[in-house]
Amino acid sequence: MNINRKLRLRLFFQNSLFVVLLVALVIAIGYVTRNVQTQWDLTQAKRNTLSAASAEVLAGMAGPVSVTAYATAQDAEGNLRKTIVDFIAPYQRVKSDFSLTFVDPREEPDRAREAGVRLNGELVVEFGGRSENLNRLTEQDLTNMLVRLMRTSERFVMQLDGHGERRLDGRANHDLGEFGGQLNAKGFRTGAVNLAQVQDIPDNTSVLVVASPQVDLLPGEVNRLRRYLERGGNMLWLADYESLRGMEPIAEFLGLELIDGVVIDPRAGGLNLPAAFALATAYGEHRITENTSITSVFPYARQVAANEASAFHFTPLVQVAAGGGWLETDGLSNAAFDRGRDIRGPIVVAGALEREVGDQRQRIAVVGSGHFLANQHIGMLGNLDFGVNMMNWLAGDESLITIQPRPRGDLTLEMSRTLMSTVALGFLVFLPAGFLVAGGLIWWRRRKS
Repeated sequence: MNINRKLRLRLFFQNSLFVVLLVALVIAIGYVTRNVQTQWDLTQAKRNTLSAASAEVLAGMAGPVSVTAYATAQDAEGNLRKTIVDFIAPYQRVKSDFSLTFVDPREEPDRAREAGVRLNGELVVEFGGRSENLNRLTEQDLTNMLVRLMRTSERFVMQLDGHGERRLDGRANHDLGEFGGQLNAKGFRTGAVNLAQVQDIPDNTSVLVVASPQVDLLPGEVNRLRRYLERGGNMLWLADYESLRGMEPIAEFLGLELIDGVVIDPRAGGLNLPAAFALATAYGEHRITENTSITSVFPYARQVAANEASAFHFTPLVQVAAGGGWLETDGLSNAAFDRGRDIRGPIVVAGALEREVGDQRQRIAVVGSGHFLANQHIGMLGNLDFGVNMMNWLAGDESLITIQPRPRGDLTLEMSRTLMSTVALGFLVFLPAGFLVAGGLIWWRRRKS
């Protein structure tokens, strides 16, 4: 082909036009997709993705969140600032006004001291004019902190004391110390009140917890408790299947029927649990339970019901023993369904009561098992979620009701010494030897050919 000057000029313009159009196309694609961010978390534990609970907390935060990280630019343990950036990134992907700034505490020691920073890598989280320090980079710790910052005022949880109750700060198996610790982590302040020593329950009490008294309350104590309820106080009552310990007048005032007996649930055997550990089979339609998807376990539970004359609106929260279970009224030693005495499931073991008192709404939750929040059992399935959601509802913080975020441990691979030796020999000896033999065979065949 004869390429003259005219043809060269035409090819030059064609190629130039192609380059210009290609560049323009790349620029246009970049402009259109400048705000589009698509990412995939391929880790098995989804460690780079926020849990649904944390995302829900962020969705309820109206306003910006500011995080100041006090971390040195250089550190002996690695790139600490990159670790913090990676930790905060999932929060920023969910909430656009979640900002992160860095301060070097060596260069600005006065600022770090004023912020109460004690550790390299400590975070100061600010929201709504309030701030807290965070020194553990876990999703659960940061999300719990955000929940605390969302509370507009302090919530005081007082525990009835003086009758052998389960303690919110106790460490025994039957105590509620783990539950109390979770409440403190979420911004509640806990304390105890002994009605034999004080004339009345403090007015700033957000929720009174009555957790399985072991001795009878005195008539005067019952009267003081009733006065608290009459003026609209909120209460969580954990009523085990034993005696009500002198609180029968309180049950009558609330219009409750706490039927003697313990629930037997044959399904528990499939989970290697005693038959007296009842599994939740259905949740009522209520703000406490609307986000609940994890089964809760209620050991040694009694039935909770309301009579028609109650001045409170009663909502069943949890049903158990729907699959062949029953309420055993004749003791656990010879538990067997007696058609004439026992009550066939499903059995309601938790309920919520509400009524209007003046210009406020009174809220009471009654659970027929104190064991489900005890240190020994609170880690079972959804027990912690259910307990914290009840407290948020009782305190009037419905917006904070959610499934509690779980700590995500690093994935580990555990191998025996034999397996480790086999893997090491495979990669260090057998695999290189295989490549060497294969290379030798290929060389030999090529030489022969």
